[in-house]
Amino acid sequence: MARMTQRRKIHRFRLDAADTEHSVRFKEDVLAAEEPLEIRIGGTSFAVTMRTPGDDFDLVAGFLVSEGIIRSPSELISLRFCAGEKDGVQTFNVVEAQLRPDVPLPDTMRHVYTSSSCGICGTDSIEAVRKTIHFDPSLDRLQVPVDVLAELPDRLREAQAVFDRTGGVHAAGLFKVDGASPELLCLREDVGRHNAVDKVVGWALRQDLLPLTGLVLQVSGRASFELVQKAALAGIPVLAAVSAPSSLAVDLATETGVTLVGFSRGQSLNVYAGRERLSNPRKAVQEAAMSG
Repeated sequence: MARMTQRRKIHRFRLDAADTEHSVRFKEDVLAAEEPLEIRIGGTSFAVTMRTPGDDFDLVAGFLVSEGIIRSPSELISLRFCAGEKDGVQTFNVVEAQLRPDVPLPDTMRHVYTSSSCGICGTDSIEAVRKTIHFDPSLDRLQVPVDVLAELPDRLREAQAVFDRTGGVHAAGLFKVDGASPELLCLREDVGRHNAVDKVVGWALRQDLLPLTGLVLQVSGRASFELVQKAALAGIPVLAAVSAPSSLAVDLATETGVTLVGFSRGQSLNVYAGRERLSNPRKAVQEAAMSG
């Protein structure tokens, strides 16, 4: 948690204060940390992304999955921090991935800066973004009661420790939904939506869980094309977001067989693709079984 947040002195203005003499206060605030992470493959720089430090090996592993480079932990020999210092202190801002010798590298290396708001800036074209999908989410037979799916944003929010302190990070959570109540398997937070998802996918890769069949990915922001792409590449059948999807995200979800849900906010949600995976509310099914 220490590297994920930083403290800063601020002036806080209270416009509703009765006593104007005390309407401005000098205090300390907690901010979400944002630092660059350089990703190297076999000694060669591949990309630089802005991220919240923490779970960096998960981030790099998930990034490689999202780039279509690897799909199993056996293809990733090692991850290590490289030397890097600022003011005599190790920055931990460079990670080198060593891949199995037979793993083909991308035809072109990005060599670009990627901001925390964009995970695919710098790719050569939209066609290059449509990576080869190793797993097929369309074959997943998962059924999710609609009321269970509606619970997930609150369950995600309850587990957001960094957001509680800063109010400045996104979250992605991987849920198992076939039990009595949703089970949160992994949650990651980051200033970047795409980074939070990569950290979840990277965790799953390192646990040898890919493809992530029968699971739901809940995210705290909007559902962009890149998030649908990451879900499809990890074999995730359902992606739910608390905000809106883009038109291209809906197109890709339809094309890859991912159920895409937006505006999931407790009492309502919109299904943009894959409606067939949503079943009747759990309570209704239980009541019907009891009456039968």
